[in-house]
Amino acid sequence: MRGKLMSNGELIGLTELLKDACEKRYAMGAFNFCNAETAQAVVEAASALRSPVIMMIGPMEIPLLGVRAAVDVAKSAAREAGVPVCLHLDHAYEYELVAECVEAGFPSVMIDASRMTFEDNIRLTTRVVEIARAKGVDVEAELGAVGRVDDSVVEGGNATSLTSPAEAAEFCERTGVDALAVAIGNAHGVYTRRPELDFDRLQAIRDATSAPLVLHGGSGTPLEQLRRAIEIGVSKVNVASELSRAYLTAVEKAVANGNGKTWYAQALIEAKAAFAAVVADWMNKLGSAGRFLGS
Repeated sequence: MRGKLMSNGELIGLTELLKDACEKRYAMGAFNFCNAETAQAVVEAASALRSPVIMMIGPMEIPLLGVRAAVDVAKSAAREAGVPVCLHLDHAYEYELVAECVEAGFPSVMIDASRMTFEDNIRLTTRVVEIARAKGVDVEAELGAVGRVDDSVVEGGNATSLTSPAEAAEFCERTGVDALAVAIGNAHGVYTRRPELDFDRLQAIRDATSAPLVLHGGSGTPLEQLRRAIEIGVSKVNVASELSRAYLTAVEKAVANGNGKTWYAQALIEAKAAFAAVVADWMNKLGSAGRFLGS
């Protein structure tokens, strides 16, 4: 599989997808799902556009499905995809959840110890890498604090929480992670004002380490900033808030139009379509559409 994207209906990790994206200067969209229809929406959009895809589930979504059911749903969706599909654990803060997901069959996981000190982040990340390697699982970590736009103080909006290029180099060398999420002025959620990404910092990080770089908080990022980040070296962009907003808006519209007689399945069908439309839009923005030409 090395050097060529393949699709055999099985879930894969990050490594091959991000390697191809790095080499060809596009980015992989990573999309959160929480149930069968959102998982199907992700892979159906990917299949229609011939795009490899990363589907993610994290601590906010896992309670709805459970870890093992999440793997089963992802596997079922991947079998129908016809394109490479990665299942990725998003933003796990606890070792125990990562370990459970590794054992359950996740091919890729993220440990987010960015709230810890630099040394504690390295210790926890290294511990995760050790158990992941034994199972052939890829690991993403975070250095710097990305934060949320709805926090009273937005992490990532001041220099003390941004990723240090020197620390990024040391972190990647000591942990051996497969991908690194960086803080360059980005934030989770839908931006209330135009973000200004620190491209000089991103370039310095890119020069300091060869690890694939990840941009969290993709929702609402201006297209020109996305493209510049990709050109410098970002090869994975996380998208969740826009998906949530599209899904809930579609449900609300269906309920309002039904005048108290909305059939729940129909509302979810409309929500699934709205969800898939956002996924497709992002695949086109990031340049992953049309990248998979066959196994």
